[in-house]
Amino acid sequence: MTEIPSPAGVLDLIQAFRRSKTMFVAVSLGIFDRLANAPSDAQTLAAALGANSEAMARLLDSCVALGLLKKSASEYSNSPEAQTYLTRSNPYTLSGYILYSDRVLYPLWRNFEGAIREGTNRWQQTFGGSGSIFDHFFRTEEARRDFLSGMDGYGQLSSPAVVTAFDLGRFHRLVDLGGATGHLALAACARYPQLQAAVFDLPAVIAVSREYLQRSPHGNRVALIAGDFFTNPLPEADLFTLGRIVHDWSEEKVRRLLKKIREKLPTGGALLIAEKLLNKNKTGPLPALMQSLGMLVSTEGKERTLAEYTVLLREAGFNHVEGKVTDSPLDAILATKT
Repeated sequence: MTEIPSPAGVLDLIQAFRRSKTMFVAVSLGIFDRLANAPSDAQTLAAALGANSEAMARLLDSCVALGLLKKSASEYSNSPEAQTYLTRSNPYTLSGYILYSDRVLYPLWRNFEGAIREGTNRWQQTFGGSGSIFDHFFRTEEARRDFLSGMDGYGQLSSPAVVTAFDLGRFHRLVDLGGATGHLALAACARYPQLQAAVFDLPAVIAVSREYLQRSPHGNRVALIAGDFFTNPLPEADLFTLGRIVHDWSEEKVRRLLKKIREKLPTGGALLIAEKLLNKNKTGPLPALMQSLGMLVSTEGKERTLAEYTVLLREAGFNHVEGKVTDSPLDAILATKT
């Protein structure tokens, strides 16, 4: 009799979305924010948050099992991970990215099969209306702040590794295109004392970026410039950066943007790209593959191998391209105009 394989992997995938949604709802309700300063019991939390007390107890116990909360007698408190990443007041919070995942990505992925059948994103099918995906992100003040908070939390985990992947000590003026809250520019300034930097982003973003820069000791070295990198002239720089930008757009738009950057750079200038690299045969790493499917369902873009980035960058006129895999959520590609 042939021995059947273990079902553990399949069973784990069946359960996976339930674990994610448990965390999403706990963040959305504000449970971790309520527990940030003092422990509490299920009944008190339920009353404060407008929830059913028995259902709240089930949710809290599940968060204990997930390692997000600790339980002592009838009281619950945040785990160190939840205190750091799931409370809105912490500078390393991922709560914005979680809310974006819950309110935007989760509904989009419900229509994932249509993206596979048609090869296009699911914005129209999921949310209706017209306009770009960023129009949806910025449709309200709350949506804009949640999205930018999410990008900042993700950037806190990746930007320090990206700016140390290569020696950037020869550069003097960095401009982060689509730089959002300035996390990459700030990480670069912290690492390289000779750098002056700027964030170039849409006016609606710049209005929020200023608040993040004011919290950093390096914020006075980062200027804010409002504009659209597709349609407006680019500022002067000897180092441009693109963090989680290239994977948003179609090949045509990417080629146009890379060429525009290359033409603006002086000889010896460079472009630093922060994205997750696929391996050579595109079977891993798993986070990059899941991100690439996420880009299919939500944008015009995709994740790429280093070889694919090299082709795009050489077509745009960059003479030297190198990539580094980091231990962070994003890897780094440096393209130089020689």
